[in-house]
Amino acid sequence: MRALQTGAPIGNSGARASEFPVLRITNRHVSAQICLPDTECGYYRGTRFDWSGIVRDLRSRGHRYVSEWQSRHDPLRHDGLTGPADEFTQIGYEQARPGEEFLKIGVGTLRKPYDQPYDRFRLYEIIDPGIRDLIAGRDRVEFRHRMLNDDYGYDYRKTLVLTDAPGLRLEYTLKNLGPAPLTGYVYNHNFFTLDRMATGPDTSIHFPFEPEGTWREAYDSVALTPDGVVFRRNLRTGESVFMGDLHSQDPATREYGFSLRNLATGAGIQASGSGQLSHMVLWACPTVACLEPYTPFRVFPGETGVWHIDYELLA
Repeated sequence: MRALQTGAPIGNSGARASEFPVLRITNRHVSAQICLPDTECGYYRGTRFDWSGIVRDLRSRGHRYVSEWQSRHDPLRHDGLTGPADEFTQIGYEQARPGEEFLKIGVGTLRKPYDQPYDRFRLYEIIDPGIRDLIAGRDRVEFRHRMLNDDYGYDYRKTLVLTDAPGLRLEYTLKNLGPAPLTGYVYNHNFFTLDRMATGPDTSIHFPFEPEGTWREAYDSVALTPDGVVFRRNLRTGESVFMGDLHSQDPATREYGFSLRNLATGAGIQASGSGQLSHMVLWACPTVACLEPYTPFRVFPGETGVWHIDYELLA
């Protein structure tokens, strides 16, 4: 195992912007390329998603499950990242006045610029990026992010482990070190590309429940089925579909899970998790189809929240 010292900069501080610092991990069945947080040349430097454990490449048994899905990469773009990516909803934004700070777990404390609703698609000024460390092994890496100020404090750890399933397991702990509760929602956006699948009839999505929800508009390209989602045609360049309240018709069957498969190549993801599912968001464009399971979190001062997500890599 190798560890970075407390407070040490993560990554290669002398790298050019095009040389994003990465770490490669592997086991008998799976290989992954993990991006390392770096305020100067990190692969992702936006303020929407957690910087820890961004997977840029994931492969197993001749299939590639994660790859670039945008034609041009911008590390400051709100969704300029790949693979399973977590976002924690903002904390303290509504109470802060313009010029004051609010919290995004996994990013740091940010400045509220004006008296307008929070916008996850904009880039906010980072006031305090916190302290980051990591411990890496052959088939795993643990990211640690610590933050402490007068209003909020936490010790957040996210561990990525390659499993023999074959698969990828994400393990999380969030300890509240501050005076105020940490509450909100956390979800994983799941930017899986599955052999660079084109979103269309070869895109297979299934749930362990009968889904319902409201489409953003009347689409001719996509529809719910008794246990999933079907695409009637390939999505066109510039086209996207969205459902923000996808959930089980039976409240008793809010199981965290879904499967996503490329029917043309057989590559797929079977996802399951320990969190209590609130609802899902479905967002898709021509190059990626994303299921985003939302789970609530509430961690009081001195307490620790623990949860995990498992991805089985199907072939």
